[in-house]
Amino acid sequence: MRITRAVVPSLFTILNIFCGFRSIIHTSQNDYILAAWFIILAAIFDMLDGVMARITKSSSDFGVELDSLSDVVSFGAAPSFLVYNIHLRSLEGWGMLLSALPMIFGALRLARFNVQLVGYDKDYFKGLPIPAMAMTISAFILKYVDETNVLPSLAASLLPFMVVILSLLMVSTIKYDTIPKFSRKGIKQHPLRFTIGVIGVTAIIITKGQALFLFFVFFVATGPIRYIVQFIQKSIRSSPKSTAEKETEVTSVDF
Repeated sequence: MRITRAVVPSLFTILNIFCGFRSIIHTSQNDYILAAWFIILAAIFDMLDGVMARITKSSSDFGVELDSLSDVVSFGAAPSFLVYNIHLRSLEGWGMLLSALPMIFGALRLARFNVQLVGYDKDYFKGLPIPAMAMTISAFILKYVDETNVLPSLAASLLPFMVVILSLLMVSTIKYDTIPKFSRKGIKQHPLRFTIGVIGVTAIIITKGQALFLFFVFFVATGPIRYIVQFIQKSIRSSPKSTAEKETEVTSVDF
């Protein structure tokens, strides 16, 4: 049997879905720290499969579909089960519904992305990417869960709201920056994104992971902030001229 180049990125995709499966197992064993780390590891493999597809020039429809199926497990089912098991199950029926939102809305976002794959804007994502949602939840768990695998009361009370907000952002039309390619051309095209990324990674390494959650909070916030700023700018440009300006125009015409 001949092994083609297309197998290489698919191997990373398989590692992605395997990490998602391992996360679910660790969550069922109440090992929430390791479960969160496996979701982050799945995101790393998810990024690498795209890199390997570009290097080997072996992108295919099969790879796109396999990647989406893997993402539903690693970044949909795994974080949903994690937030349910760690706290939301205490809310009974409502907790089960809230816990399912990352998985359901994540699947909807992936389906929308796949049908819009041809001709989509390569500089921006439409809606929060599902790996970013999953890593934000994982970073939240890693930052606030204590030695007894329990969230403090304040963090536990914030978790349902965070889950709802992240889920809604995934299916929104708010734009998010794509990751620039690590090349001279990519850095030249998006120097600010590259600089922020380097600063973020450096801060995460220096703080031994403590800055991970803050980094993702910053990334998640950039979408709504950009939307608000652009909405205000658009409103100012399209707003009617003031009465004083109109009177000035009329006076100029009379003269």
